[in-house]
Amino acid sequence: MSNQALIIIDVQNDFCPGGALAVAGGDEIVAPINELQDWFPIRILTQDWHPADHQSFADNHEGAAPFSMIEASYGPQVLWPRHCVQGTNGAAFHSDLRVDADLIIRKGFRPEIDSYSAFFENDHETPTGLAGYLRERGVDSLVMVGLATDFCVRFSVVDAAKLGFDVTLVEDCCRAIDLDGSLAAAIEEMDGAGVRRVTMAAL
Repeated sequence: MSNQALIIIDVQNDFCPGGALAVAGGDEIVAPINELQDWFPIRILTQDWHPADHQSFADNHEGAAPFSMIEASYGPQVLWPRHCVQGTNGAAFHSDLRVDADLIIRKGFRPEIDSYSAFFENDHETPTGLAGYLRERGVDSLVMVGLATDFCVRFSVVDAAKLGFDVTLVEDCCRAIDLDGSLAAAIEEMDGAGVRRVTMAAL
């Protein structure tokens, strides 16, 4: 087990019911994730951590509607409702989540680029440093959970697989936004990358 880590993606207030970018049932995964934490020697949390002037916020673009698209320097970018602003309650971890982490990776803190993946900014080139940390700890196997299945979880698990990690996604410890078929697309991409999809009971 010393070569295995649990990666918990963005279980934050703004992604849970009542939050600015709420994922349906987002709070339902907190208790099982707390249980999972007892099973792993290395636990890592990611935290969306945006400055107020982040370019992915719709209200920073005059006349732009939430969930519309722009072409950023690194490719297509969804314009999101303002969420997970640094230091706000919305950016805080869900109050019932056990924050017993070896490492917390904050992402999306550069105003000019969004960051879904725990491993890279959305240019798919700028690293967060997580891969190097895991390798220095001797980790080659990852179990991943969190919010949302079709965005930050999807990009994180696919990047992890591309980086050569053995990746397992615990599907019932995730919830999806499912924006215009994004969940089906995420499942297809994860399967294509060789990600193993299981239930918590199967672990």
